[in-house]
Amino acid sequence: MKTSEALKIIGGSLSKPSKMPGWSIGLPAKECKTGSKLQKVPGSVCFDCYALKGCYVFKVVQDAQYRRLAAIQSPQWVTAMAHLINSKKPDVFRWHDSGDVQDLDHLKKIYEVCRLTPSKRHWMPTREAWIKDHLKDKPDNLVIRFSAPMVNQRAPESWPNSSMVVDQGFHTCPAPAQDNECRDCRQCWDPAVKVVSYGKH
Repeated sequence: MKTSEALKIIGGSLSKPSKMPGWSIGLPAKECKTGSKLQKVPGSVCFDCYALKGCYVFKVVQDAQYRRLAAIQSPQWVTAMAHLINSKKPDVFRWHDSGDVQDLDHLKKIYEVCRLTPSKRHWMPTREAWIKDHLKDKPDNLVIRFSAPMVNQRAPESWPNSSMVVDQGFHTCPAPAQDNECRDCRQCWDPAVKVVSYGKH
């Protein structure tokens, strides 16, 4: 498969968040199944969602996100995503710098992309609690972190990996102290790190 063909299949380019060491794919935050409800709840991590502000609100960005969302239905989406991720450096990929998993079919396709990109480490934050019932099928090169829904709240201990947002006290993410960049930190991709905590944006 040619890269130009793969880009057309997935509905446009992958995203390259300035903070991250690798590539990502963004979907519309308005279409998050759980997050769209939490956006209306004061004190939730989604109430002041970064993916509903800044450059994310530009029409060109929104249009691209909706094209990517629709493209997930393509029978060639898995192959195209795997091609693009395998063609990129470095060896880490983040699922959804905006947006979230849509349904079980979407999750199964992500699992298959991860299996087709064995040299890459994948990280997927999510607020979709139902995914816990499908962790047994998860490829080893994918870390799924359940994001606690409320600020200063920990995720349930039953999740192997999780994340939380804090507005006071210590947080483990070093980005705020280093120009808002991950640099050489890979906590989010490391399955040995049970909980990653982020300072509130």
